[in-house]
Amino acid sequence: MIQLGFASAIVPELSLEEVLALASTIGYDCVEVMCWPVSKAERRYAGITHIDLSQLDDSRVAEILSLMDRTGVAISALGYYPNCLAPDVEEAAGSVAHLKRLIESAPRLGIDRVTTFIGRDFTKSVEENWPRMLETWKPIVALAEEHQVRIGIENCPMLFSADEWPGGKNLATTPAIWRRMFEDLGSPNLGLNYDPSHMIWQHMDYLKPMRDFASRIFHAHAKDVRIDHEKLNEVGILAHPAEYHTPKLPGLGDVDWGKFFSTLVDTGYRGPVCVEVEDRAYEGSLEDRQDSLRQSYRYLKNFIP
Repeated sequence: MIQLGFASAIVPELSLEEVLALASTIGYDCVEVMCWPVSKAERRYAGITHIDLSQLDDSRVAEILSLMDRTGVAISALGYYPNCLAPDVEEAAGSVAHLKRLIESAPRLGIDRVTTFIGRDFTKSVEENWPRMLETWKPIVALAEEHQVRIGIENCPMLFSADEWPGGKNLATTPAIWRRMFEDLGSPNLGLNYDPSHMIWQHMDYLKPMRDFASRIFHAHAKDVRIDHEKLNEVGILAHPAEYHTPKLPGLGDVDWGKFFSTLVDTGYRGPVCVEVEDRAYEGSLEDRQDSLRQSYRYLKNFIP
């Protein structure tokens, strides 16, 4: 059946052992483990390293496998969410190189999923990005096929702040773009890490894509969102989304999780659904963030056997 997990980015100060122990104590089946290169990140929830791939020798692999076995918590995917199409060519090249390292490392840990973004030069249109996207991503998906790894692209527009304006930093935001992306890249190993909240703030149906792209959903995020319609009526849809859009814990926003899980199960999906906490009301302390994972688990277990 569906495995309930969480994305490890919300507890950056914990070690991998502590993350999996926390998941086990709460009752989670799995964790999407963040694998950024060790560095300082500017963006919230970025730069989190719970597995340092530069130190992933045979001994560390054995430790991680033993840790999963001991806690009974699986790793649903190795997660890394950079911009592989960044305007800064050096930044983009470094992102691509590290993403390839994730793809090569995953099978060593018995994992067949990597989660990420397609990326985008936010100063250019979709059409202007497309040739570079194909040039960048064809070798990446070829490597994924070679290693039998599935890449789940999250459908977040990455269009929340002034430095991401006007285009956002992720191309893969709509069904029309997904269809074109899957056709032009032509790989069965490229799919979605589907998050319904990103459809809501775009004022789109979040259930229909699960039916239309059932074979392409490799991983899913459980994040809710609340649209403040009074603020939206004041600033309009062209304002920065943060002015009227607030990420929330599951059950505290506009996603109907009963309909979400009913639709997801009906499509035949039996993979991981990982809570992604980005609710600022729960970010005051580590204890608050751990409580957010407990609350999300209690709520979502109503929909999962």
